[in-house]
Amino acid sequence: MGLINKDVFVCLDCETTGLEVDNDRIIEIALVRFNFDGTIDSFETLIDPLMPIPEISTAIHHITDPMVKGKPKIQEILPKIFEFVGRSIIVGHGITNDIAFICAAAKQHNVPCKLASHPYIDTLRLARLYGESPINSLEKLRQHFHIAEEGAHRAMNDVVVNIEVFKYLCKRFKTTEQIMNRLKSPIQLRTMPLGKHKGRSFSEIPVEYLRWAVNQDFDQDLMFSLKTELKKRNKGANFGQASNPFANL
Repeated sequence: MGLINKDVFVCLDCETTGLEVDNDRIIEIALVRFNFDGTIDSFETLIDPLMPIPEISTAIHHITDPMVKGKPKIQEILPKIFEFVGRSIIVGHGITNDIAFICAAAKQHNVPCKLASHPYIDTLRLARLYGESPINSLEKLRQHFHIAEEGAHRAMNDVVVNIEVFKYLCKRFKTTEQIMNRLKSPIQLRTMPLGKHKGRSFSEIPVEYLRWAVNQDFDQDLMFSLKTELKKRNKGANFGQASNPFANL
């Protein structure tokens, strides 16, 4: 890894039958090898998941059962994916989810896979660090940075947009190593990114909800933000009790 504008990356995106890594399947994958000068190589394919695609998923990516029927199966595509990625750093939005789906498919078909330990940069976390877009979805970031629309929510369209978003988010860094080192530490979120308090400042969220949320399986940034807010509340409560001589009466 050296100067970020000299390094080579692979941006990756999967479309799937649903959100459950253990039960759902990949139905499309797109990869682009690129540097800051442009695209070096690309690969995309539809994949037959050998299961029906739920309507709720088709409504998002517009991929139907007839479109994937007879397409390559995932075990045929996995070696191509690993070869394409090579030693390049993987880039993607919420990329850990894509990697998890690929690793699950490899495990299911007994295909050797090292992606779980492969270096990656998650542009969702980079966007949180950037902090100037009110919403960090790929589409909202595209609008925020005035990037041209690529069309339907399909794997290659998302990759093309993701690469441009990545370039904008990297402007505060000189080297890839600086990014990797910064992302080793959790990022303080400004607002709750999900659930019934989505969009609210952490200081506005009831303490009971914070205590419930901190025991859930959320990502490191959200967990860090929840714990930080709870520490503030506890310090505030302790200070209030210490400064009030009648607190325990």
